[in-house]
Amino acid sequence: MKDCACPVCDGAATRPLLTDPQGRAYRRCETCLATFLDPVHFLTADAEHAHYLTHENDVDDPRYRSFLDRLAGPLLARLQPGSRGLDYGCGPGPALAAMLAEAGHGVALYDPFFAPDADVLAGNYDFITCTETAEHFHRPGEEFARLASMLAPGGILAVMTMFQSGDERFQAWHYRLDPTHVVFYRPETFAVLAERLGLECEVVARNVVFLTRT
Repeated sequence: MKDCACPVCDGAATRPLLTDPQGRAYRRCETCLATFLDPVHFLTADAEHAHYLTHENDVDDPRYRSFLDRLAGPLLARLQPGSRGLDYGCGPGPALAAMLAEAGHGVALYDPFFAPDADVLAGNYDFITCTETAEHFHRPGEEFARLASMLAPGGILAVMTMFQSGDERFQAWHYRLDPTHVVFYRPETFAVLAERLGLECEVVARNVVFLTRT
């Protein structure tokens, strides 16, 4: 890995964590505790897109809605009526956006593969949701800085991603085995990110964190 700086917080203190049997090399940031894959192992855009097409995220699937409610419930409890938001990384089946729209909120969509309307990235939002997306970010520090810049005062960046726990389980962890997952976070990672971006950080549910502009 030529550039060993952390792609999340830009920390220079990183160390090798694991090279798996396929030769995929991961490093750990000593500053924010993120784990990240060597970019030489990233999929091509076409291969990444093809993998996403295998996902089954049905808007009307009650089990999927229940899963998303882990983020939607706490978020809806904090939003003012008629809030304006962005579902960033909505995928081919934007179920979360549908749930928030059903509650009376306006929701724009962005996804580099399935809703690539860059105009929405010039907006200013009361909330931005990022569900099962942050682990795909090739340049997470840049992505989070862009999202933070789009928050209105009091706005919430609501993120759902599976937090990494024990390193002893990392090699066999199903989340790591997804070839499109290239960066893994801990609660401490988001605390460091929030401080860098001038946001407040709160873990509101398992694998769900809110970053709020005050």
